[in-house]
Amino acid sequence: MQVCFKNAVQVESVDLLDRAFHYGDGCFSTVAVINDTVLLAQRHMDRLKSAAERLSLQLDFDLIEQSLKQLRQSSGVLNGSLKMLISRGAGQRGYSFPDHQADFYLFYYPSSRRDFSLEYIDSGVLQAQMGLRTQQLVGVKSLNCLEQVLFKHEADQKQWSEALVTDLKQHVVEGVSSNCFLYINDVWVCPLLSDNGVHGVMRAEILQRMQQHQLHYQLRHVEVAEIEQIQSLFFCNALTPMKIVQKFQQRDLTVQPCVELFHTLQLNQLDSYA
Repeated sequence: MQVCFKNAVQVESVDLLDRAFHYGDGCFSTVAVINDTVLLAQRHMDRLKSAAERLSLQLDFDLIEQSLKQLRQSSGVLNGSLKMLISRGAGQRGYSFPDHQADFYLFYYPSSRRDFSLEYIDSGVLQAQMGLRTQQLVGVKSLNCLEQVLFKHEADQKQWSEALVTDLKQHVVEGVSSNCFLYINDVWVCPLLSDNGVHGVMRAEILQRMQQHQLHYQLRHVEVAEIEQIQSLFFCNALTPMKIVQKFQQRDLTVQPCVELFHTLQLNQLDSYA
């Protein structure tokens, strides 16, 4: 059953004046936890701190560890996912910042999963496109997710669990709730997120591991015109290191490059990789 802590105290409701509700004023990170280990914990922490700084959110980050301690005391060994959410907190009407520290919410969604495995899906390109962001917000996983809500609705209509999203500059950006890696002309390509998109923790982890293994890849803008050249494709996020596309726009893709990369990078070992 879902459990929620606010500033390390278990709660069952949210203040009606909370700016997360009124303005989407905050940021979050979705975290996998397996056998009581918070996976990619430092990457999540670094991203939250970076987002808080960009959004001028004043948070006592000790509340994260305090909340986890309280959660473990109430729930025992953790398996499932966490949502770490920072809200600017309650405030009066208007956009001006309230004069107090931000609030930290920790949501726990238990599940029976104990490891990561490969997933295979069908996918395609969405018609809806992503807008361009103010530079201060590029890469931030903010609470303003209306674009993703609309993208997910279109993907559901087409019965795709994930799909490629392009932007107004005719660039491939990412998936609905994932980043993406494309195999084009026998080279792995990761879209450069300079105008929009989320700087995902799994994306960063995969890029670092590719560097450590001296695997050649390109980090660049991907033009919409290149979509027809995709040989292999996978999506990744903190809860799923590799979701492999086997059929794309009714076209069969080769899955072997993805499978080989998964095993080379040991993406089933996110808590112990050196």
